[in-house]
Amino acid sequence: MIVNEIFYSLQAEGGLAGVPSVFVRLAGCPLRCRWCDTKYAWSESEGTEYTAEQVKDKIESYPAKHLIITGGEPMTKPGLSELLEVLDSENLHITIETSGIKFVPDLPCDLMSISPKLSNSTPAEPDLALAHEKMRFDLPALQRLIDNYRYQLKFVVDGPDDIDQIKECLTNLENVNRGNAYLMPQAERLDEYLAKSKMTAKLCKQTGLRFSPRLQVLLWDNERGR
Repeated sequence: MIVNEIFYSLQAEGGLAGVPSVFVRLAGCPLRCRWCDTKYAWSESEGTEYTAEQVKDKIESYPAKHLIITGGEPMTKPGLSELLEVLDSENLHITIETSGIKFVPDLPCDLMSISPKLSNSTPAEPDLALAHEKMRFDLPALQRLIDNYRYQLKFVVDGPDDIDQIKECLTNLENVNRGNAYLMPQAERLDEYLAKSKMTAKLCKQTGLRFSPRLQVLLWDNERGR
């Protein structure tokens, strides 16, 4: 499989925010989100070929017992199942971070961390926007993910009007646990994060949804590998 980077940090978002974790960032993503803070992981050409055993050896060099498989978009990678099978016996808590655009069954993971893409993610370039809009949101795939895995939903909020799309998503999902849904401010820089956090917190108070920090921005201003 093609790996963009492997590093040790804190889980930055969602219910496990602050937990020391190893990140395995797989290279390649079919989406091109406008505000993506890991554009360097879009292309597989920016990664390095690893075997599942090599990834395991790298993970074992760190003290953490929490592992995050991220991207890119891990769920589109053919080697994901093999990697997770190799890691399944390592006594790791495994989180998969995904946009929710594809369902893959029977993956040995402890948490599916799903970030459904709202219209605020659509890139400005017409060609990219057309391709992005065709695939950014897949309700049937989302439904199967929450039906088959322990999950959390993380919605990126760029402005107050985004809450309408979030409410629609939660309404259309059957048997969704709203206690697993988080709002987090869209921000690539610390000043942007601070400016949008109060707006996002206000939406949380209005809806009863949870606020998620983005520690990678708050602590390290989105520095790569932190």
